Amino acid sequence: MSLSEIRKSRLYNQQIATSQCKSAAEVVSWLVAMQAQEFRHAKWAIGLRLNTATEEDVDNAFNSGAILRTHLMRPTWHFVAPEDIRWLLALTAPRVHSGNAPYYKKLELSKTLFTRCLNIITRSLEGGKYLKRSEVQEIFKQKKINAEGMRLAYIMMHAELEGLICSGPRIGKQFSYALLEERIPKAKSYSRDEALCMFLLRYFNSRGPATLNDFAYWSGLTLKDARVGFEAIRTQLQKIIIDGKEYFTGNITVPKKLDGQDTFLMPDYDEYGMSYKDRSALRAIHKEKMPQQHNWSVFGHYIVVEGTMQGTWRDEVFNDSIKVSSKFITPLTGAAKRKVNNALKRYSSFFGKKLQHDVKTSDHDH
Repeated sequence: MSLSEIRKSRLYNQQIATSQCKSAAEVVSWLVAMQAQEFRHAKWAIGLRLNTATEEDVDNAFNSGAILRTHLMRPTWHFVAPEDIRWLLALTAPRVHSGNAPYYKKLELSKTLFTRCLNIITRSLEGGKYLKRSEVQEIFKQKKINAEGMRLAYIMMHAELEGLICSGPRIGKQFSYALLEERIPKAKSYSRDEALCMFLLRYFNSRGPATLNDFAYWSGLTLKDARVGFEAIRTQLQKIIIDGKEYFTGNITVPKKLDGQDTFLMPDYDEYGMSYKDRSALRAIHKEKMPQQHNWSVFGHYIVVEGTMQGTWRDEVFNDSIKVSSKFITPLTGAAKRKVNNALKRYSSFFGKKLQHDVKTSDHDH
């Protein structure tokens, strides 16, 4: 298997090309968890994986609780399906707590204080209430608890990791919190071994071909955990050797020809980049040859052309339109330029706005 075939399989398995998903909830469930600290881009990451979807569709799914946003796996926001949140927290929260421990200590957040905060949060939210972060902060202030800046951020993250709270609907443009037990119906529970095996299998089904190192990086779990869980599901995966490295993928047949998208505006922190420790398959050219003004980070604002990162983009949002400007490492072919223009139209359509675009086809355009 070549790097181009790896890209093709990942595009298909991640539902970017030839998506089988019909709703935002299906996308999030299939991918298990989707990094979501940049909310607008995270919504587009879902829209990218649906054949027809709008920002309003994703907003509705979020506000109704069909998809949730919380901290798990790593100390950052993720979208997650309601039926998965409890077992994912049980599996990954201990590692996040361990990583957060130095910050808890630095911010003087003791076990006693956390317990007090959890009790206050519970009493404030019970009965189906939703509270904005600023409202929670005011309650802490009334209780003589210092919850300014990072202290508040880590208090609320701790409550999420403990499975006490999760996202509620947005109130205006503000996020809210809800009690997890009131927001989400009870779901099937799993032993740690069962959860670990399911986690690995769903990762390789939705993101393969990938390595065990990729999984450990993405999940926040240890490589030892990855190896233990892998042995139990080995027979359910295909193994591929490339340059002496072992890749694994689910037993999913990738069509020879993909009818969907291999060219798109990649959302910030998108799973197409963030799911892998080794991102060499995403690069159009070797990183040492990348023009200095281009950063090889996959964190944001890249245009993927035929599976590889070949340009950068930015947008300006107006009342009824979006202006997208782009720049590319090397000149685009005519066919690639048509694909990019289609990608731009798809992006603006998702947000329900007219497209203004200024496509630059090489680094020399200004």
